[in-house]
Amino acid sequence: MAEHWVLDASPLISLGRIGYGSWLPQLADEVVTPAAVAAEVLAGPADEARQLVATGSIAVVQAPPAPPALLAWDLGAGETAVLAYALSHPGATVILDDGPARRCARALGVPLKGTLAIVILAKQQGLTVSASAVLHQLRARGFRLDDATVAQALRATVNEPWP
Repeated sequence: MAEHWVLDASPLISLGRIGYGSWLPQLADEVVTPAAVAAEVLAGPADEARQLVATGSIAVVQAPPAPPALLAWDLGAGETAVLAYALSHPGATVILDDGPARRCARALGVPLKGTLAIVILAKQQGLTVSASAVLHQLRARGFRLDDATVAQALRATVNEPWP
């Protein structure tokens, strides 16, 4: 089954900060980000995330107007655009980490993954030797990870210890 991902800023920026943003277009058949998210990334430092957007490695798309059911969640502009785009493209998976946006995606029936799932998928696809080491790098750069959730995910999917 083809993977079509719609990226929010957090996974793109977080993985870009540690040099693993290039995994995103390698792990899915199509990877896009709405213009609202691209603007946020392009306003940031000259890192890998910015380069991926600026060079077109991650396509920038226009999100349609958000339906009332989505607007009722009062999310940020990027999260709203990501979800609006996914709602208008059945089968798309949103890649986001924001808690309220994740709850909204679930409530609206939108498939979702977060940065943790991307790191695990990268390990499963042979892009890294250790998912745990990548997650430690993310944490060192300020990415918040719940130890119990990470430990359970690593144990269940790639048989790695945490912490």
